[in-house]
Amino acid sequence: MADLLKDNVALVTGAGRGIGREIALALASEGATVILTARTQADLEETAALVESAGGKALALIIDAARLDSLQTLTDFIINKVGRLDILVNNAGSICIAPLKETDNESYQRVMDVNARAPFVLCRDLLPMLERSPAGYIINIASVLAVKGYAMQSAYSASKHALRGMSMALAEELRDTNIRVHIICPGATATEMVLKARPDIPVEDLIEPAEIAELVHYLITHKGNAMMDELHIRRKSSAPWF
Repeated sequence: MADLLKDNVALVTGAGRGIGREIALALASEGATVILTARTQADLEETAALVESAGGKALALIIDAARLDSLQTLTDFIINKVGRLDILVNNAGSICIAPLKETDNESYQRVMDVNARAPFVLCRDLLPMLERSPAGYIINIASVLAVKGYAMQSAYSASKHALRGMSMALAEELRDTNIRVHIICPGATATEMVLKARPDIPVEDLIEPAEIAELVHYLITHKGNAMMDELHIRRKSSAPWF
């Protein structure tokens, strides 16, 4: 543990497993206090134990990113109980696998609420906290589908395009501040969501969640004038330049 993030507080949504869990562990390895959110208590408890073992401090909250009242509970906790935020990682995700003509309003709305509205709300409501940080970071985990469109994933693609567009606008608004905004657009990664959505891809070809976490670690610990707005991460076996 290098303690590069000692005294820093990070929020990682969707931290119960997969990419979110690995990001939380990467931040914990540098001594950060990590606020973990997910919908499943058992997953949260497991991630929290791993964070503590990695050298960080874990604060776990059961949060449903699709619900505004749940997001309000989270922001109230950070503002009133924690009192500091340096890193915001919007990672929680939801997917709907269906042709557009068979995608019902409820399914569409949940995907948009989790993938687009929740990051918007958290960025908006937690900006005052991030502005008080010596060096604030917002990292939004988008997807290859933030720049492309796949059949059977119209709602998911719409939500990730929205997240990417919001991130680009926010980066422009914050360009002269102490806050850096980054977007990571991973291709198929070895998570439960991808295994469900893309059973056609051999498991051995999938990106490992820890590989995405390594990039988050790099973005946050990199110092200097070089700025990486957006990272596109593809599988080694897929075509270049998505």
